[in-house]
Amino acid sequence: MTDPAPEDPGERLTRGELAALQRERLRATLQHAYDNVPFHRRAFDAAGVRPRDCATLSDLGRFPFTTKADLRDHYPFGMFAVPEGRIRRIHASSGTTGRPTVVGYTDRDLDTWAGLVARSLRAAGVRPGDRVHVAYGYGLFTGGLGAHYGAERLGCTVIPASGGMTSRQVRLIQDFRPRVIMVTPSYLLTLLDEFERQGVDPRSTSLRVAVLGAEPWTEGMRREIEERFALDACDIYGLSEVMGPGVAQECVETKDGPHLWEDHFYPEIVDPVTGEVLPDGEPGELVLTSLTNEAMPVVRYRTRDLTRLLPGTARVFRRMERITGRSDDLVIVRGVNLFPSQVEEIVLHVPGVAPHFQLRLTREGRLDRLTVRAESRPGTPPERRAEAAGEIARRIKDDVGVTAAVEIVEPGSLERSVGKIKRVVDLRETPAT
Repeated sequence: MTDPAPEDPGERLTRGELAALQRERLRATLQHAYDNVPFHRRAFDAAGVRPRDCATLSDLGRFPFTTKADLRDHYPFGMFAVPEGRIRRIHASSGTTGRPTVVGYTDRDLDTWAGLVARSLRAAGVRPGDRVHVAYGYGLFTGGLGAHYGAERLGCTVIPASGGMTSRQVRLIQDFRPRVIMVTPSYLLTLLDEFERQGVDPRSTSLRVAVLGAEPWTEGMRREIEERFALDACDIYGLSEVMGPGVAQECVETKDGPHLWEDHFYPEIVDPVTGEVLPDGEPGELVLTSLTNEAMPVVRYRTRDLTRLLPGTARVFRRMERITGRSDDLVIVRGVNLFPSQVEEIVLHVPGVAPHFQLRLTREGRLDRLTVRAESRPGTPPERRAEAAGEIARRIKDDVGVTAAVEIVEPGSLERSVGKIKRVVDLRETPAT
């Protein structure tokens, strides 16, 4: 390994210097949004606030939220704050549940993004000269290109593998010997299974750092990945509506939750129902305001991610606790609240079952029906699958309080998109009104 890369200036700020920088950048962002995005001007006017009314950081709570629905309503370019000629790149969400959300980047935005991903990789233990295997999807999804340019900015050699073709990915890792992999945690587990199917011990590979994101994952999944691969696994956080990967990063020294890069994104935690701003340490929904975005300033964007803010440890910036779920992923089955992460914790502790699962909701008459479909590990005999299904059903009933049918399906049979499995499929008909 080469010598550690030097920290960038943002990581040397004190809390006082950071607060002063945030105030300056926040006022500039609000003015930029008000002057150049009609949606924000109308929203500010309706709420009776102007950018000058944000004298302190706490004043941000007086400003209106932005939601994913707002972004979709202004598809494709209605949220852009600069002339089209200054847009250098466009990314978008998959749009599987409606119009995609679109984000644009100026030259400066792309430079900032690459720098923040480089900062994130450095915090995860990646160093200049490392080979980085990028298995996030390339294209409109922000993961692949975001990781790619950040790794290059840090001085790494990038292997742009993208997603899919699992057996080929295993061969590339063996042949090119990358030290680092950037991928979704669920797809890394798929790669683990493929290594073992090919008779290769995953611990014998060159991989020593995994930078994992794009979906929630648990401590149990981290332990399995680290033990089976003999590497350090760290969480990277981001979302396309705000920038992409690199909004926050877990540090390898502590592995205690991602540090938010607060010099570029101002975080709040709000009550998911009332929208009330909550103090640090209280769980709720993460809301983010961009501080340096040019092409698309984001004001109080409701991420729907459930977490809480904690003091910094390895860095001066505050940490966000590992995402426990999304407020819009909450499933209510016969009056019982259920998050996919609760099922994941159960599945991870059942031998013979991989942590790849899906919740399917249907309605029989007036009653909801929950079916959990989980993939078996390769080589699991049929009798063990039946035992596992019964064990998972019992644990869900005992731990969560809801009855579920459980199906153990073949490895790799659950549909994936950009390396992720859609955790909840709700097939219930909307009740007549």
